[in-house]
Amino acid sequence: MNNMMSILFASGNESKLNELTLHRTTASLPFGGRYRLIDFTLSNLVNSGITQVGIVTRSNYQSLMDHIRQGRDWDLNRKNGGISVFPPFVYNSSREVYKGKIEAIYSIMSFLHHSPEQYVVITNCDIAANIDFNKMYEKHVESGAVLTMLSHDSYPTSSRRAVIETDKKGLVTDIYETEMAGEEKKEISLNTYLIKKDILIELVQKAYARGQVDFEKDILFHLVAERKVYAQKIESYAAIIDDVKTYYNESMNLLSDDVRHELFSRDHRIYTKVKDSVPTVYKAGANVKNSLLADGCVVSGTVENSVLFRNVRIEEGAVVKNSIIMENGVVGKDSTVKYAITDKDVVISNDREIAGFSTYPIVIVKGKRV
Repeated sequence: MNNMMSILFASGNESKLNELTLHRTTASLPFGGRYRLIDFTLSNLVNSGITQVGIVTRSNYQSLMDHIRQGRDWDLNRKNGGISVFPPFVYNSSREVYKGKIEAIYSIMSFLHHSPEQYVVITNCDIAANIDFNKMYEKHVESGAVLTMLSHDSYPTSSRRAVIETDKKGLVTDIYETEMAGEEKKEISLNTYLIKKDILIELVQKAYARGQVDFEKDILFHLVAERKVYAQKIESYAAIIDDVKTYYNESMNLLSDDVRHELFSRDHRIYTKVKDSVPTVYKAGANVKNSLLADGCVVSGTVENSVLFRNVRIEEGAVVKNSIIMENGVVGKDSTVKYAITDKDVVISNDREIAGFSTYPIVIVKGKRV
């Protein structure tokens, strides 16, 4: 058993994900045909031997609870350790939902105190990557850092990405937030941190006493200024999915063999909720190119450069291109869907034409009939 536990934040930029998170948290957002975003973080933790996991919720977390089911699909339904889910309330006088990570962590102090592990991994659930936290732990101990953060080289695909600058040894010398998307590749924070539990408790208690709420601005930035933060760079595929555009683009990236190989490593598998579904059926006249299809689909039409989730039906004469069709979706006869994201249980009737653009995919909310 290793010496790490974890705190996951189930909610992220729900406002920037718009219609995709009307009925769910960021953590339970479907991704990659059969997964939810939280699957990647939970699988990485379990593959690294971390079995004490606290999930901090904020709103719309019923779908998340249905998905994780006490964690049995990740071998986390156990007597010692396992998953603990915390409601979105804190010990403030107005009994409001927590305003930031500092308030949220302060509200689960008893969980921290009663956990035997000495180190804490703090992370969001909007990251699709295959991460070995044991390597992060080794880097943390070796460097003598107060806090170690994960990073990757990427283009700032949206605003408010944390850009970091490091020296040759990985010491973080500067950190700042982007105001807008950029075309120059930079070292971007994955908002994932490793810190000793006793130090975290002390920092959070002091910050909370001063009325501070933002972990990054009120704790991380100060530690960087004191030259106490190191970064470990992820060289393989990693993505932050925090708005509709990045969700669409990263979903399309999964059509690359190289990306899938890096994300779904045979040595470190990504687990998800098990569902007993029949295989996908390709009927006479089906034409499928460069696409990901989950089980249970029935395809009679054309599918190109698209991602189809479980139990999707593409009827005769229908054409789906450069699109994402979530679970139980139906595209009716002779309809065309291009550059679109249709949420769960969306039905596109016969002879319809739905079209967005690669830079602005159209989103159809859960359960709609068009």
